[in-house]
Formats: sequence, structure tokens, C-alpha cells
Amino acid sequence: MDCVRFLSVATAAWIVVCGLVASPVGATEVAVDQPWFRRSLVGMEVGPTGAQFGHSDANDARYCSQFDGREIIRRCVSAHCDYLVIWVRDGDYAYYDSKLLPKAPGLGTRDPLRETMEEAERHRLPVIAYCVVQQGGHYLREHPDFEMRDPAGNRIGRFCYNSGYLDVMKRIVAEQLAYGIAGFHIDMLDQGFGPPCGCWCEHCRKAFEAKYGHAMPAGVTWDEKWDHMLEFRYETSARFERALYDHIKSLNPHATVDFNYHGNPPFSWEVGQRPVQHAGNADFVTGETGVWGFSALTVGLNAEFYRAATPGLPVQVAIQRGVRMYHDQTTRPLNDIRWELLTLLAHNAFVTMVDKTGFDGRLDWVAYDRIGAAFEEAHAKREHFGQTPVAEVGIYFSSRTRDWLGREQAADYFHSFQGAHKAMVYEHIPWGIVLDENVTPERLRQFPVILLPHAVILSEREVALLRDYVQEGGRLILTGWTGMLGWLGEPREESALGELAGVDLVRRLDFLDNWVRFPGHSEGPTSILGQGIPGAWPFLVKGPAAVLEATSAQPVGELLQPFRTTRQREGKEGTDWPMSADSLVGPAIFLNEIGHGKVLTFACSPDCATASEHHIVEARRLLVNAVRFLHPNPRLRITAPTTVETVVTDDPAQRTLRIHLLGYNAPPQTTPPKDRPHILPGLIEDAPMYRVTIEFAEPIKRATAFSKSTDLKRRGRRLEATIGDIHDVLIVNY
Repeated sequence: MDCVRFLSVATAAWIVVCGLVASPVGATEVAVDQPWFRRSLVGMEVGPTGAQFGHSDANDARYCSQFDGREIIRRCVSAHCDYLVIWVRDGDYAYYDSKLLPKAPGLGTRDPLRETMEEAERHRLPVIAYCVVQQGGHYLREHPDFEMRDPAGNRIGRFCYNSGYLDVMKRIVAEQLAYGIAGFHIDMLDQGFGPPCGCWCEHCRKAFEAKYGHAMPAGVTWDEKWDHMLEFRYETSARFERALYDHIKSLNPHATVDFNYHGNPPFSWEVGQRPVQHAGNADFVTGETGVWGFSALTVGLNAEFYRAATPGLPVQVAIQRGVRMYHDQTTRPLNDIRWELLTLLAHNAFVTMVDKTGFDGRLDWVAYDRIGAAFEEAHAKREHFGQTPVAEVGIYFSSRTRDWLGREQAADYFHSFQGAHKAMVYEHIPWGIVLDENVTPERLRQFPVILLPHAVILSEREVALLRDYVQEGGRLILTGWTGMLGWLGEPREESALGELAGVDLVRRLDFLDNWVRFPGHSEGPTSILGQGIPGAWPFLVKGPAAVLEATSAQPVGELLQPFRTTRQREGKEGTDWPMSADSLVGPAIFLNEIGHGKVLTFACSPDCATASEHHIVEARRLLVNAVRFLHPNPRLRITAPTTVETVVTDDPAQRTLRIHLLGYNAPPQTTPPKDRPHILPGLIEDAPMYRVTIEFAEPIKRATAFSKSTDLKRRGRRLEATIGDIHDVLIVNY
């Protein structure tokens, strides 16, 4: 389109028809052919405290009395936001003049959404409506016919997606679209985060029986009927999302739609979402992260997981400004905010900072000053975000294993997946995520090494893809019980990957405190597998293990079972606490060559051990040594402290590599008085100082650092840098 005009947020349809979107803060006019979310880097989500969900008093006029849309826009503009997600409906109230929903009592005759739109138009700031689907507030209590039921018919406090509630949601979003919003962020598309899991209302019972020809299982049964139940739940969520998406587009094809996503760890089947199936039902995927619920380590992992689930689509990640979780009004130190924000940007996400106002809706000006400083830095570094990731190892995630091994304890699988990620991050090996639902030969070939952490259930299609990958020259690492369980989680007599790995399954060990030992003196190519680990020394590798026997593979190292006391053997004492090493049960590692590729099989689980409560360094080094054995000549090798995360991207057109360096610097913490010994990481107050070296396989032409304070030296194909900040990026021309 050739029309160029000043942009209006209140007429979102006009914007897209003309091929225009709102410009970043500070620009005056812009002609582009991309929607707001493809141009945005940072934004805010602002809404009242959610601490009152389901418990508010409809007569408490103090609640949200100061929730002012005009002031919110002005604060967001001053904080360098590219867009605003404004709270318009939660499980209790509407924050606009709704004909369907009760309005927050403190608003009186005021309409914060209209205030927001009028002020946003002056600043050309896109406004997205935050709208909740679930939550057990006033509307659900008043409409029990929409409520989920347990197997006995009891109400369980959630909306059923097979009831008439979809029609209500269609009317609600239509009201909000009439304000001229640019799009929707629709939250709480879950079916609950714990038991009771499922809905046995009459709507669901009839639909289930019509599809499968038999009645619903009477609860969680973990059999073929429950497999049907899982599929029914997944399809129910997907159908609801697609119907709502299509309805919004029918009213305004230019309004954007994203759903808050819960298909990634630590969420599992209870939520009613699969990683891929429920990530791509909107214009882009939105997920959450944060130390409070996901750990400091998984900030980048979440972004990469979302990208793997929606190839080619932008990824939005929400973070929060409070020190504990979303529903407090505390404010983190600036460096703590910078670390999380810049980590996500380095992983090519665009980031939404969530601000929960005070009870009366008042804003914290200190929070906006700090957020503004972080956002200003993000814009200054904008050209260094968004390039193609460089990944050496693809970490494989099996949704089927999540469901049928994890069952009620998803951590039984997640520990292995997250431990594999932790090892790669600590050792600065570039990594990416491969998902079973959308894996293709092309996706596998993007990685020199594919790591399958305890992926116990593999389909025939997956096995065939992995076999072809290896025969064509790929390198495969298997850990734990990979391939050793059937489709419903039942034990297999042989591993699905036994032929590829060159091993026979003798038996699965029924304990986790397993031990590994290497010879005292080892030479030859396989000696790298024990590098950095004392010889003739048994060390704990806590996690699933199996006794394997070589057919065509070469065995390396020893797997030892643990001692068991007399009382343990008699069943009078538990085995949760690890015992010391006892006798040899088989080799620890197997090496097999197939076609042009190689397979390295661990009879143990160094990935699970790395994420466990007994995470010794040597277990992590097993994984790293395996990668180096299979892929000894990577494009670059990074040496840096384990407190530093590195993200490598490539711009082939400009022949430019970027190495993002992110220093995590939290002080030691005290143990809380309850839930001991669970300890939250400390807040990052001080910028770290550290050294990093990078060695390149090919010659480089030029290297610079974004920060002028970084001391960077080039010695041929080697860079040496001393960094004194939360984030810096080295720009390397080759």
C-alpha cells in the first residue's frame, strides 16, 4: 500500500487496510506492511491486583477507584513501550462499560478502556485487550450450567468448554472489539492445574460417547479409555480456541489474537494443552516465565520452547515487575529486570512486563522509572536481536512421555529434559528444542547432535526419522529409558531404538541412586568421555538407568547399582535417599556407528542427575563429554563462568555472528521459615565482572563489543573479553 498517514490506535482496521501499524515510541509516522507484534520489542501489561480473584466484595468501592486508563498510557509512553496490554476482564469484573459483566465497584461511571483508547490515540500506541476465559468469580457462580463437573457430578469451579460458555465469550469479545482495540491477549485457556482433571458434565459425556462409542472413564484410569479422554480434552481446548479466534476475525480480520500458552514445562496434561497443538491456534504464541514459577535457568528455555512449537511465528514472553510473583506490588531492582528482559530478547522473544497496580488501581512511579530504563536499553540494542540462532545440540521433548511416564508426577520426565538444558547452558554449548509433534527430517538436520533425554515413548514415525537422521550422518545421544516403554507407558521387552543403539535391553533398574565409574588409566578416542572425571572413582548419577548388553555397540565405563540395607530389602525402609555404590551391573555407555552417523547411549541419566537434588558436576560433564566426542569441531567454543549464559546468533547475509553474554549475579540467601529447604534465588543488585574466551573454527575478520567498557582482545581465531555488566553482545564478522 502507498498510503502514509499518522496512525490511529482507535481505528485498528483502518491501520491494517492502509498497510500501517503503530510506530515505536518516539517516531512520528511510518509506512510498513507488518502488524504491531512483528515490529514490537517491549511493552506493558497493566491490570489491577489479582489477589482478590473469587473473593472480592462487590460493594468495596475502594477497589480500582484510581485505575486510570489515561495515566496508564502516559506512564507506558514515558517507559518507552511499543504497545500496551490493558486489563479489561478477569474472573470477577469488567473494567469497561459492559452489558454482560459486572464492573469493578470502584470505577463508578468511569470506563478505563475508553480512557485508555482516547489517550493511546494521541500517542499512536497499540492497545491490546487482556481478557480472561477461566477463573471462578462472580459470573461462574451465577451460571452453574457452564461449570465443569467431576465424575460424581460435583461442581469443580471451572468453565466447561463444551457448554454454552463459548457463545458468552463471543459476545464478550464483541463488546471489547467495539472500542477499536488492536487485538486480544486471551488468558486462562486451561482446564485446571491439578485434580480433579477433566469434566464429566452432560455436554462432555454426550460428545465423548458420540466420538468414541463408549462412556467416559470413571476418573483417571491410565488405560486405553483414558487415552481417549486425553485426546478429547486436548481437542476440546483446541476447538474452543479456534472457534473464538475465527469469531474475532469474522468481526475484525485485522484484530490480532494470542492465547496465554501452558503447553511447556512445568505444565502437563492436566492443563489440557500439548506443546504444538495448542501453540499455533493464534497469530503468535504468548507464554510466561519468571524466577517465581519457572526458575532462573528456564527464562531462555521458555522462549526457545515457544519458538520450537510455532516455527516462523513471533514469540511473546510475559515477565513481572514484583519480587515474588504477579499479584504483589513490589518492585525488583533495575539489574534484576535487565537480566531477565535482555535474556529473553537475546533468545528472540518480544517481552511484555506485567504490572499489577495497587488495590485502588494506583501506579508505582518507581517501577515505571526502572522499567523505562530497561526498555530504553532494549531499544538501543535493537539491531542485535532477531537473528538466526546457532545451535549445536537439539534437545528432544516428547509430549507422549510427558503424559504417560509423568502422569501425576510430570517431574519424573521434566527433570531429564531440564537437566539436559541446564548442562548445555552451564557449559556454553549452543542448543535448541526439537518437539515430537512437529519433528521433521529438516528440523533434525539443523543440529549436528540430537539429545533424547529419557524419551521413553517413541512412535514408529519418530524411530524412522531418527534412523534416517543417523544414517545420513547425524549424531544421537540417548539417556535413561529412551524408547523402552510402549504407547500407554507399559514396559517393552526391547528398546524401540535397540537396533540403532546396537544394544539389547536386559532389565530396567527400579532405583535412581545409580553410579558410574571409568578405568583408572584410559587412552584412545573414547578417553574424552571421562575427561575431567577422576579415574577408578564411582560417582552418583541420580536418575533412571537400565542394564544393557552390546550387540554391535562398543561399551565404555561401568554402571554400578547401589547398596541396599537389610531393612530396605525387607521393605521396612525407603530408598529415596541415595546409598553408596555396590556392585557392577553393566557398561555405562555404548557407542555405535550406523551408516554415516553415530549413536551414543547412556545406560544411566546424567541429564536427570544434573537437575536433581544431588547434582554433582561430574554428572553434567558426562553429557558435555558426549557432545564433544560426537562433535569435536564445533563452529565456536565458548569458555565462561557457569553463572554466564551465552546465546549465539548468525546473520549470514552480513556474515556476522553475535555472541550474547548474560551474567547472573544473585547473592546467597537465607532459608525461609516454611517449605524448608526451598529457597528463592536472590535479586540481582550488582552487575557482575567476568572473563570469556571464544575460539573459532574458521578465520574471523573483525570483532567488536557493544559496550565501550568491555575489554576485548583478538588473537587470531581467539577472542578474549572482560565484561562488567549484566549483558553485552560481541559482534564478529567472518
